[in-house]
Amino acid sequence: MSKGRNLETLLMDAARRGIAYRQSCEDRGVGQSPEAVAAVARFVEPLPEDGRPDEEVLALLDEVGSPATMAMAGGRFFGFVIGGSLPVTVASNWLSTAWDQNVVMHKVAPATATLEQVAINWLVDLLGLPEGTGAGFVTGATVANFTALAAARHRVFDDVGWNVEADGLIGAPPVTLIVSDEAHPTLFKSLGMLGLGRERVIRIPTDDQGRMVATEIPAIDGPTIVCTQAGNINSGSFDPIREICDAVKPHGAWVHVDGAFGLWAAASARLSGLADGISMADSWATDAHKWLNVPYDSGIAFVRQPADLAAAMAITADYLLTDTDERNPSDFTPELSRRGRGVDVWAALCSLGRTGVEELIDRCCEHARRFATGLREAGFEVLNDVVLNQVVVVFENDAITQKVIAAIQADGTCWCGPTVWKERPAMRISVSSWATTKEDVEQSLDAMIRIARQHLD
Repeated sequence: MSKGRNLETLLMDAARRGIAYRQSCEDRGVGQSPEAVAAVARFVEPLPEDGRPDEEVLALLDEVGSPATMAMAGGRFFGFVIGGSLPVTVASNWLSTAWDQNVVMHKVAPATATLEQVAINWLVDLLGLPEGTGAGFVTGATVANFTALAAARHRVFDDVGWNVEADGLIGAPPVTLIVSDEAHPTLFKSLGMLGLGRERVIRIPTDDQGRMVATEIPAIDGPTIVCTQAGNINSGSFDPIREICDAVKPHGAWVHVDGAFGLWAAASARLSGLADGISMADSWATDAHKWLNVPYDSGIAFVRQPADLAAAMAITADYLLTDTDERNPSDFTPELSRRGRGVDVWAALCSLGRTGVEELIDRCCEHARRFATGLREAGFEVLNDVVLNQVVVVFENDAITQKVIAAIQADGTCWCGPTVWKERPAMRISVSSWATTKEDVEQSLDAMIRIARQHLD
């Protein structure tokens, strides 16, 4: 068989299997059976001396791997604040993978580089960020925080005459780092990777919904980076970003917004008030594989001044084709070689349009409010004000809450994860998927209440 014929047969088989899998997510249980999980041991073997035929490799992946996956692409997965990939983005991902483009320089990948720049322009407009904001497509919000904060590190050091990219941190002037007491752990990871220190931070207390108390921010003196949050991982609440910016920016502080999922509220007329003041910040981080519902891995680091991002990220080498006036994608990301992540973002935005994105965000938040109402009416305690897509609920006491969560996961109707908030074990419901319908919500709500009541009897 010719290589071309083998490629066609193999990709058609992959498409058939992929389509069947996605269609199965509508009806199957969300979790995996113990038998399916046990079967993945078939993958554990020594490296074969002789390779298997391609069609056998694909069949093994599907027949053993697919049953052992969680139906994250379906409408009843409410864990980790992640969405299920839109059909158009699955298709764009397949096509861009077939293109096999390394999105390094515009000259060698003009199609993917152009699509990424268009997607950035659309996102800046959609999210109400300052005109001219630059961005890099990275793996997720963790690396988006890292990338944006690298730009922040460059700017605050440059302002005091220190070239941190050339001279490093040994002997550098001290930088004050101000964070929320409920900042996401990945923010501290980013600060550690940047050499700024996970523990060298001033933690600002929060209110009962996890919002930073702006009046507790100390006086600013010298190079300072203030990290705010748009969308608390438990409550969904937003720090008072305008108030914080008003307090610290006149003193030269850089303000960063960790908006892994909450930044998307800016795309909704009804919810944009939550994100009041975000355009005053200097950098922002978000995940497109959360609320924009594109395939993994897809994060975006935005920086008000693209030159600050390029100063932290760009490199040169004799073999790189950098003599162009066009935007070279690798100048704005930690990676030199990477896939065209922006293609899927472009496809989602092109398919949904401004009104489609807004409707998606609003619909998920409506579903979250319905969960909260139904659980309260059933007699259970919802711990947070449901301002976005997050619901944090407890059942009777800590022990019963943990048992109910495990039973819901085992039941398979839906999947919700555990959390600890305000020192209380709780169940977190995160509604982020385009695929979630009203019927999914009611079916899941019925299962949650039924299982909880069984543990109370």
